Amino acid sequence: MIIIKSNREIQAMRAAGRIVAECLQLIEEKIRPGMKTAELDEIAENYIKRRGALPSFKGYNGFPANICVSINDEVVHGIPGERKLQEGDIVSVDIGVFYNGYHGDAARTFPVGDVSESAMRLIEVTKDSFFKGIEYANTNYRLYDISHAIQEYVESHGYSVVREYVGHGIGRNMHEDPQVPNFGMPGRGVKLREGMTLAIEPMVNEGTYEVRTLDNQWTVVTVDGRLSAHYENTIAITADGPVILTVLAGELDG
Repeated sequence: MIIIKSNREIQAMRAAGRIVAECLQLIEEKIRPGMKTAELDEIAENYIKRRGALPSFKGYNGFPANICVSINDEVVHGIPGERKLQEGDIVSVDIGVFYNGYHGDAARTFPVGDVSESAMRLIEVTKDSFFKGIEYANTNYRLYDISHAIQEYVESHGYSVVREYVGHGIGRNMHEDPQVPNFGMPGRGVKLREGMTLAIEPMVNEGTYEVRTLDNQWTVVTVDGRLSAHYENTIAITADGPVILTVLAGELDG
């Protein structure tokens, strides 16, 4: 069942989303070669709790950390630990926050130091595919219109979209209906309605879309060992079009 949110609920989700966005900004400022991924987890946990919120991921289905930190060929659900970031890595950071009864969820892929042009291109195409998708996030369209726009843009640049993991509804629960694939045929899926809140999250691979899960039962990697990038925001569908709830004022200017 898809839960439609009131304007009041969307404002509450915006407050949670603001903490997510602030935390991602802080991570981007701190990230550097030589730091352990556990340090990023600690930075995020301290900031989230200082803001009076809780990390959504800690303990979720047994997940052992506060945030997901996925490096290079790791697609999603990387567990922070003793691994050190290296110059030239790309690192996807996924953060969820629970605040005043509602969740916010967003992810970014950051370069570590100087990275290759091809790695930066992957990061940019992944980000841009999200914005191509939300051009269709209004009441004139159906869910898979978003999915198709993401897939079409990604594949036009020679990349692939992950099929096994998808976006999702979000609100009082971290994962709600509907699932939001990053691929599909246009004109299909539920009709988009004002008050729907969705976490839209393209996961884009350099090579094949096929993935596998490591022995830790969490970390998902590309089967061919090539790079993967991730970009996610929580959005609300309103009468005036999509509103992104997990960005800071001015973050998208220019």
